[in-house]
Amino acid sequence: MNGPNRCRAETRRNRCQPFLTIIMLAIVAGGGFIQQATARQASRAKPAATDITPRGQRAANDIKYGDWRKFCFKPAGAKTLCRTTMSGTFETGQTAVRIDLIEREGERVARLQLFVPVGMYVEVPVKLKVDEGKSYSVPYVWCLNNACIAAEVADPKFIKEMEAGKSLALEVVDSQLLSVTTSLPLAQFASVHKGAPVQTFEQDIDE
Repeated sequence: MNGPNRCRAETRRNRCQPFLTIIMLAIVAGGGFIQQATARQASRAKPAATDITPRGQRAANDIKYGDWRKFCFKPAGAKTLCRTTMSGTFETGQTAVRIDLIEREGERVARLQLFVPVGMYVEVPVKLKVDEGKSYSVPYVWCLNNACIAAEVADPKFIKEMEAGKSLALEVVDSQLLSVTTSLPLAQFASVHKGAPVQTFEQDIDE
């Protein structure tokens, strides 16, 4: 696409700002995710909600996944922020699932961010598991009109498992207390995550 490539410092902001605002909102709207997630870990004293037993289970077999892709964002005067991401869509074209691994240049802490449809039972975290490994919980942080967002500090062991794994199982509980599962392919993840971004966006930000 030619539009993003023109978003350089010399490009007029009124041509690039709307596009980049949408892109940046998708990955940095929750700038305090890491701090919030850390605080939540310390205060998570009531396990009752996560102990709820679903009434049943169904597989979301109508989701089609695209390829893993890596995008980087380099605001003027700030460290580069990269997002390794995959999206899955329903047959209607509506986004069903999106998973982001977000990392900032020079920082050891990364975070996982997931977008799932509204209508989930948000008291129960999203569960992720690589192949037959350990299950990881990612709590919800808020819901928008068209999606609910879960985010958590990424365990380095989990990232390694994703790089070495074949599939990533994702499980949510819907408002009917049914467990809904889907599986994301991991074959490309390691090479995309370690490789160069498919695109880097640059932007001057007025303080």
